[in-house]
Amino acid sequence: QVQLAESGGGLVQAGGSLRLSCAASGRTFSRYWMGWFRQVPGKEREFVSGITKSGGSTYYLESVKGRFTISRDNAKNTVSLQMNSLKAEDTAVYYCAARLSPGNWVQGDEYDYWGQGTQVTVSS
Repeated sequence: QVQLAESGGGLVQAGGSLRLSCAASGRTFSRYWMGWFRQVPGKEREFVSGITKSGGSTYYLESVKGRFTISRDNAKNTVSLQMNSLKAEDTAVYYCAARLSPGNWVQGDEYDYWGQGTQVTVSS
């Protein structure tokens, strides 16, 4: 099992930046494909970004490409999401998630573990 804990959320003005981090427990972090999702109340959870076990490949929601960057440090059991040029529509609770097997990145149901989420609010 792995436990995930996000941090780094907060309130930022449009155009600003935030860096989200997700710390994972356990010694098998490098076995997991990692993803970031977000959810706004009343809307479905949305895939934002994903990264393979080695960090060699990354995937992004079209609307965040060029603004967000996902990275991981397997030695420190962390995955991060650098968010630049933030927009009001990026406001959401952001979750990190882990999966043991590859598959459809955007399918939240295929992820095995989830963090508790961190709120990101972008004021316009």
